[in-house]
Amino acid sequence: MRFKVVLEPSEEGGYTVYVPSLPGCISEGETVEEALKNIQEAIELYLEPVEDDLIPLLRESAVVQEVEL
Repeated sequence: MRFKVVLEPSEEGGYTVYVPSLPGCISEGETVEEALKNIQEAIELYLEPVEDDLIPLLRESAVVQEVEL
C-alpha cells in the first residue's frame, strides 16, 4: 500500500509530515529520513484498528502538482 505524504519544515527545526488521505495522521522528525520513518509507523498505527476487509477500500485522494507564477 502506498500513500502520498507532505513534508514541511518546522519552525523549531526538523520536519512535520502528514498524510492528506488519512486525516489526523501526522508525525515529525529531525531529518527527512527520520520524518519518513516516523510517518510510516504512524500510518501503521492509524490503520491498525481498521478491519482487514476495509483496507482495500482506502483510496489515495491527494494530488500533488506544482503551480508556476
